[in-house]
Amino acid sequence: MWQAFRNGSVYDLRTHDTVVDDPHGGHPWGPERTVRARILCMLLLDGPPPLSGRVSSLKLQGLQIIGVMDLAGGVVDPYVEMKGCRFEKEILLPEARFSTLRMVDCSIPRLEGARLHTEGDLHLPRCRLHNGMRLSDAHIGTDLLLNQAIVYRDRRGRSIMADGLNVGQDLQAEMMESHGELSLRGAQVGVSLSLRGSHLANPYGRRALNAPQLTVERSLYLTPASLGNTLQTGGTPARGTRIQRFECQGGLRLDDGRFGDAVDLDQARFALENDQELSLRRIQTPELRFTCERPRRGQVVLSGAKVVNLVDKSTSWPGVGGLRLGGFTYENLVPRGSFPLSRRIEWVSAATAEYNPEPYEKLATVLRTTGEDADAREVLLAKQRRRRETLPLAGKLWGYAQDWTVAYGYRPGRAAVWMAVLWAVSAFAFAHAPHPSLKGEEHPDWNAALFALDLLLPVIDLGQDGYWRMSGPWQWASTTLILLGWILATTVAAGATRMLRRG
Repeated sequence: MWQAFRNGSVYDLRTHDTVVDDPHGGHPWGPERTVRARILCMLLLDGPPPLSGRVSSLKLQGLQIIGVMDLAGGVVDPYVEMKGCRFEKEILLPEARFSTLRMVDCSIPRLEGARLHTEGDLHLPRCRLHNGMRLSDAHIGTDLLLNQAIVYRDRRGRSIMADGLNVGQDLQAEMMESHGELSLRGAQVGVSLSLRGSHLANPYGRRALNAPQLTVERSLYLTPASLGNTLQTGGTPARGTRIQRFECQGGLRLDDGRFGDAVDLDQARFALENDQELSLRRIQTPELRFTCERPRRGQVVLSGAKVVNLVDKSTSWPGVGGLRLGGFTYENLVPRGSFPLSRRIEWVSAATAEYNPEPYEKLATVLRTTGEDADAREVLLAKQRRRRETLPLAGKLWGYAQDWTVAYGYRPGRAAVWMAVLWAVSAFAFAHAPHPSLKGEEHPDWNAALFALDLLLPVIDLGQDGYWRMSGPWQWASTTLILLGWILATTVAAGATRMLRRG
C-alpha cells in the first residue's frame, strides 16, 4: 500500500467474488484485507514523497479500515479515492482540506465533515452511511455527488445535516435513499440540485426535506430517473426503461428559496400526514412546474411565492382545505393537458377556506393580460358569488338579485333582457286593466305600453303615470313593477360602476 501510494496506483485487495467483496454484505473480511485507519492518516498527512515522475495518491479498493479515521483540521494534498471499502468506525473530517475526495460504494458508520473544504469534488455514490453524515458549512469546490447513496438517521433523527453547505457546481443526489431529515438550511448550489428518483422518508419527525433559504443558481429537480444499465436522467427514456419517481414521505420545506431557472416537481409523489406541508412559502423562481401527483393529505402552501411561469396540471392540485395561495403571484399560466376555467376557479376556491378576494383578482389579472377577458369576467363573477356566502341574509338577497339580473355587472346585457320581458308582460296586462282618470277630462290618451314603461323606468316621466287610477290587483301590479324597475336600475348602475373601475 505504501508503494502504491508513492506510485499513484490502485491498491486492490478484492477477491473478485461479488458476494465476498460486497462491502455492505455480511461476509467477514479477514486480517489480510484489513488496515488501521491511523496508517491511512499518516499516509495522507505526512506520507512519503512520490516516486520520480509520479504523483502520489491514495487509491484503495476492497479494504477494511479499522479504528477511527481522524483527519480533523488536516490538510490532505494527495488525491484520495476509495472503492468498495468497509469502515469499522466513523470518519472525522471537520475543518479538513482536500483537493478531491472520492469514496464509492463504501460502508461508513458515520461521516463528520462540518466545515470540510475541498478544492474539487466530494463523491459518495452508492455509499451507505448507517448513522448519517454532517456537512454543515462545508465548502465543495466543484461537485457533490450522492447518487444512489443510502443514508440512515443519526440519534437526532437527521440523515444529512448540511446547513450552510456551499457547492461550487452541481449537487447530485439522484436515486438516493434518505431515512431521516435531510437538512439544507441556507445551502448554496452553484449550478443545479438534482434529487431525481430519490426517496426521502422521515417517520420520526415532521419533515423529510428541510431546506429554507436554499439558493440554487439553476434548477431544482424533484423528478423521475430512468433505470437502465446505467443511471440516466433527462430526455425521453427508451421503451422498456423502468422509471423511478421522486418520493417524499414527510413534509418538504423550501421557504424563502431562490432558484435561477426552475423548480421542477414533475411526477413527484408526496405522502404527507394531515399536519405536514409541501411548503413553498416566498420562493422566487422563473418557472414552477407543479405537475406532481396530487397529495392526498396535508397542505400545499405557496403563500408569498413569486413565479413568472406556472406550469401545472388540474390533477396535481389538492382540494378544498389542502391549498394556500395568499400573496402568491405569477405572470403566465402554462397548463399541461386539459385545465378548463371551471377547474381553475375551483383551484382558487380550494385555496380560500375563508373568503379572500386576492387569489381571484390575481387570476383575473393574469387572464386579462393574456387576452382572456371573458374568462377574467367569469373569475370575478365567481369572486362575488363567493363573497355573497359571507354576507348576512339581507346582503345575500341583494346579492342574488344582482346575480340574477346583471351577474354583478359582468353580464350587463341581462338587465335589458329582464326589462324587455317585464315591459312586454306588463304592457299586455295593463291593456286589459280598467283605468279611470284621476283628473277628469285632463289626461293624455291611454297607452298601456307607455304606462308600463313609465312605471318600469325610475326617474324618467313619460306622461302616463299620475293620470290613471289603478285599484285592486292592478294597484299591486303597478307597485311591483315600480319596485322591480328600481332594482334593475340600481343593479345596472352598480354593474356600470364596477366596469368603470375595472377599466
